[in-house]
Amino acid sequence: MSPAESALARLLALMARLRDPASGCPWDLAQTFRTIAPYTIEEAYEVADAIERDSVADLKSELGDLLFQVVFHARMAEERGWFGFADVAEGITEKLTRRHPHVFAGAAVGAADLGKAWEEEKARERATAGGTEAQEVLGGIAPALPALVRAAKLGRRAGRVGFDWPEVDQVRGKVIEELHEVDEAVAAQRAGTGPAEAVAEEVGDLLFALANWARHLKVDPEDALRAANVKFRRRFQRMEALARERRLTLTALTLEEWEGLWQEAKLNDT
Repeated sequence: MSPAESALARLLALMARLRDPASGCPWDLAQTFRTIAPYTIEEAYEVADAIERDSVADLKSELGDLLFQVVFHARMAEERGWFGFADVAEGITEKLTRRHPHVFAGAAVGAADLGKAWEEEKARERATAGGTEAQEVLGGIAPALPALVRAAKLGRRAGRVGFDWPEVDQVRGKVIEELHEVDEAVAAQRAGTGPAEAVAEEVGDLLFALANWARHLKVDPEDALRAANVKFRRRFQRMEALARERRLTLTALTLEEWEGLWQEAKLNDT
C-alpha cells in the first residue's frame, strides 16, 4: 500500500469511528448532509483564500479540511446504502477519463478546441442523465453557487446555443442600458410612482449584465470582485493608519477629508 493509500485508509477509518452509533462523537453523529453542506462550502473558500495568500502551509491544511468534507458526505451516504467513498473516487475517475479522450483514447483535439470538447461532453452527460432539468440548456447549474459565478455560467451555457452577444461592445451597451434602468427605477421610487422592489430587480439585471460583460472580456467576475474586495480592505486599512498617525477621528471626518485619505492610500498602494 502506497503512503497515499495508507493515509486515506486511516482517514476513512477515523470517519467511520466518529460516526459509530455506539462509541462515536455525538456532534458528528448528529450531522446530516444539510448541516454539513455549509462547512463544505466554507472549506472550499478557505482553500481559495490560502491560494490567494500564497500560503503553502495553509493550503496543505485547508485541502485536508476539504478532503474531510468529502469523506464525511461519503460516509453518511454509505450508512444509507447509497454509495461509498470508493464509488465517489471511481465515478470521478471514469468521468475525467471520458472527458479527456485526447489523453486516454487517442482522440485528436487541438488545444484551442479543448474547452469546447469539454463542454460538449458535459452536455452529452446531461442528456443521458434523464429528467427534465438534465435536458434543459440551463439545467444542472447549482443554485447554491455564488451569484456572480452562476450568472457567468448561465450566460456561457445560453451562449452555446446561440443566445449571446456576438461582440463585446454589444454587451457593454447592455450594461449601460441596465444602468439607465436602475436610474429610472430609483427616480420612480423617489417620486412615489414605482415600487421599492423594482430597484432591486434592476440592480440584479445590471449585475447580471456586468457578469456577462466580464465573461466576454475573458475575466472571471467572481475572481475580479474578490480581488477588488482585497484591494478595498488594504486601502481602507491604509486610511485608518494615516488617520491614527494624524490623530484624526474616523467618524468625525468630512467627505473631503475621506477623499483626501483615499487618494493618498491609492497613491501608496502596491
